Amino acid sequence: MLKDIIATNLKVLFCGINPGLKSADDGHHFSGRSNRFWKVLYQSGLTPYEIEAVNDNDILKFGYGLTTAVARATSRADQLSKEEFDESLESFRVKIAEFQPKYVAFLGKAAYQAFSQKKEIVWGPQTEDFCGIKVWILPNTSGLNRGFSLDDLVTSYHEFHKAIQE
Repeated sequence: MLKDIIATNLKVLFCGINPGLKSADDGHHFSGRSNRFWKVLYQSGLTPYEIEAVNDNDILKFGYGLTTAVARATSRADQLSKEEFDESLESFRVKIAEFQPKYVAFLGKAAYQAFSQKKEIVWGPQTEDFCGIKVWILPNTSGLNRGFSLDDLVTSYHEFHKAIQE
């Protein structure tokens, strides 16, 4: 199981769908070679340098944290069942209530769709809060997500970065 990197009153809690097998095995978020998360954070301006996965706790220095919607590691997020999301929802709500980040940034639409029960989700800011917290949907940085190039990801994350500075 991959541990959350979290603290109270974060600016952003980034929420992945679930850990990849390599990340769970390594004990570090986004450690898979093809995952672009750390590179995208840096290139979008969210961090002043590219954090290495082995130093994932450094993300706290910038007011950000990391969690997953579902704790079970898989090689692909589509291997999760609706029931696993349903079972994870209450513990996710408790986590949000306890730590009170300013934003929850879901990485991909799947977890937010499952948690909110909404069928149609748009990229970017959501019109409704989740547990009293502002929500933003960002593209997933997994190497399996071929729908977004590195440039596309950087652009999306940069827009988010600009928005949370206001």
